[in-house]
This record gives sequence, C-alpha cells and structure tokens, in this order.
Amino acid sequence: MTSREVPGRTPGRPQDLGPVPGGEEGADQVSALLEDSAEDLYENAPCGYLSTLLDGQIAKINQTLLDWLGHRREDLVGRKRFADLLTVGGKLYHETHFAPLLRLQGEVSGIALELKAADGSRLPVLVTSALKRDSDGRPLLIRTTVFDARDRRAYETELLRARQEADRERERLQRLATTLQRTLLPPALENVPGLDVAAHYHIASADEVGGDFYDLFPLTAGTWGLFLGDVCGKGAAAAAVTSLTRYTLRAAAVYHPDPAAVLTNLNTVLNHEPHGDEPRFCTVLYGLLTPADRGGFHITLASGGHPPAVLMRADGSADYVHTPGGQLLGVVPDADIATATVHVGPGDTLLLYTDGLTEAHTTMAGGRYGDEALLDFARSLAPTTAQAAIGAVRDLLASFDKVDDDTALLAITAPRPGREEARGAG
Repeated sequence: MTSREVPGRTPGRPQDLGPVPGGEEGADQVSALLEDSAEDLYENAPCGYLSTLLDGQIAKINQTLLDWLGHRREDLVGRKRFADLLTVGGKLYHETHFAPLLRLQGEVSGIALELKAADGSRLPVLVTSALKRDSDGRPLLIRTTVFDARDRRAYETELLRARQEADRERERLQRLATTLQRTLLPPALENVPGLDVAAHYHIASADEVGGDFYDLFPLTAGTWGLFLGDVCGKGAAAAAVTSLTRYTLRAAAVYHPDPAAVLTNLNTVLNHEPHGDEPRFCTVLYGLLTPADRGGFHITLASGGHPPAVLMRADGSADYVHTPGGQLLGVVPDADIATATVHVGPGDTLLLYTDGLTEAHTTMAGGRYGDEALLDFARSLAPTTAQAAIGAVRDLLASFDKVDDDTALLAITAPRPGREEARGAG
C-alpha cells in the first residue's frame, strides 16, 4: 500500500465525501477538483504568498498577490525586498518591531500593515511570517502569508465613524440634560436676613436628568418658604413632574402658606394630572420660616414621605427632626401629611437632603450608607455652618464607592450674634 492509499478506499475516488450526486459523472467532476496541482493552489490561493531570503529579498510570490499589487513577477523576484512593498510607516515598523520579533520568536502573526500597489494606491493587509529552518534548526528563508484587509478596514472605519457619532450624540444629550437640570433648580437662593443658606446638587449620571429639587423663596413680609424633594424616576418624564411640582409648591404656598396645606394641594395636583403608565409621585419636605423673638427662626416642616431633616445644634449635639407617618405624594388622593416644628437658634444648622445620600454604596456593613451613619456624621460636624455642612457632605459623596441616585442638599444656619457668616449657595 502506498503512502497515499487508505485501507477500504479506492484510490482516485472521493469516498471520503460520501455519496456523490449525479453518479459516476459527478464523482469524476469532484475528483478533478480535488486533483488540482499544488502549484495552481499556491498561485491562485485566496491569500497572498511570498517567500523571501533572510535579508528580505523576494524569492517567490504567488499570482494572487501580484494581481492585488499590479506588479509583474520579474519586477519583484530577485529585485525587491519585502520591505520595499511597504509604506514608509510600514517599513519603519517592519525594521523596528516585525523583523526583530520574527528573528526572536520564529513567527509573527496577524500584523496589520499597508502595501504599496504599482499605481501608488495602498492595500491594507494582515501579515503572518514564519522562519523555515533546516534540520539543524538554522533559518533558511521566510515564508509570509498576506490577507486582504480592505473589507476589515472599511468595517473598522465605519465602526469608528459610528462610535464617534455616538460619542457626539452622547455629548449633545449630556449638554441637553445639564441645561434641563439647571432649569429645574433656582439660579440663586434667596438672601434671607438673619439666615445663612447653602445648597448643592450632586449629579449621579450626566446622561439622565434627575428628579431631585429644592428652593427657598419669600412669602408674606417676614416669612419664607423652602422645600426639597425627590421625584420618582429619571429622564424627561421625571423632569416634567419636577417642573410641575416646583411651580405647584410655590403657587400653593402663596395661596395658603401652611405647610400641610401646601403639600395637600401638591398631592391633589399630582393625582389629577394625567400620566398614563408613567408614575407621578414624589417625596417632599416643605418648611415655613418665621423669625423668632429670641433670635433664629421657627420652622414648621411638613413631610410627604421624605427623609427627616437633621438639626445640628450650637452645643455640638445633632438629631433628626422626625416627621413620622408622612406618605408619598401623588399615590393616593388623601395622603397623610406629617408636620413638626423646630427652633433653629443662633449657631444651629438644619440640613435637608434626598435619599441619594443615605442609599449610596459604601464598604460598610450592609453596603449602604444609611440613616445612622448620617446622624453620626452630623454629630461629628456640629456645631457647624450651612456652607461648612454642605462642603463636608459633598466630600462625603465623593468618597463613596458609588452613588446611584442624584442627591440634593439644602442647609440653613442662624448665625451667632456678632459673627459674620458667609451667605450664598454652594
């Protein structure tokens, strides 16, 4: 049996292909296809082949590569080196990286290069080269396979174009979201005589508009209203509810400044506003500020399911201003509104916040920051000022592993007599 024969098979017949359609004639046609010469397979392969001497001189090249480049065989074999077919950048890479790696490793695979065609055009290719060695392991020549990468380059170019377009679109949406977010917040906080005010809005994602909001505004002579809240969801729908909520709170406060009445009116508006499948509910703290005879301010807070404010006293103590029982607004027509009244005396600071702060991810046990941790943090700050408190919480937010939700902060301080405190928004 010769080396080309296989037991159980007839030489020259394609039994390994299974039944051949068309009977004997079909078998002969398949046999003819399988009997193409090795030389024809080399010359007309679907990829380029060339062999070079160790100095890079071309010793052999197939017709496929000649056709791609538009060269004649006699112009290249024995006359040109492989590097002569490369662009200037390709030559530099070949000399500094490709050739040294080939000598060191014996093979280099899938390198992207560009070849120069006879007409001056460029052909993007992927190149694999391997050293052929003799029986003693000494290198004899270099065998190189060249794959046409024009389709791949076109795909990569289109992919890059699409990615750049997506980046531009994302930047446009981020600018739009940022602009829209600004319209949902007051451009500046009201300057209240005898009160220092600071605020901050922490954006969790630049791609989406959040639903957190705050404001401070004058009412009747000597009284002011403030509120801070959080609308369910993100994006355009949340922005619409946020805008509706802010303007409703301001209008309701002018009509009837009692905090519970203000939130009751807001709840009625949210329940009657058509919303389809989009939820329209929020949590809110609304406060009415009136100057106290003995200094500072009396603040009546009404809560619609919002986290309690933190009061940091001038004596170094701190605690929550609890408003238990307040329900989300916009869910049921007759939501319970919880109220509490507190005196912010000279040196006291009141901090309002949204739950993006307490629900932030940390390395602490439980994985979330939480109410107890916030209270401990407030106690470490007291006594403090509005500006200092907002600055400390901003640093705290920056220290968290992840903040999933936007966070709005609003702080007010009744300055101590005889002390100058900085006023304004942070």
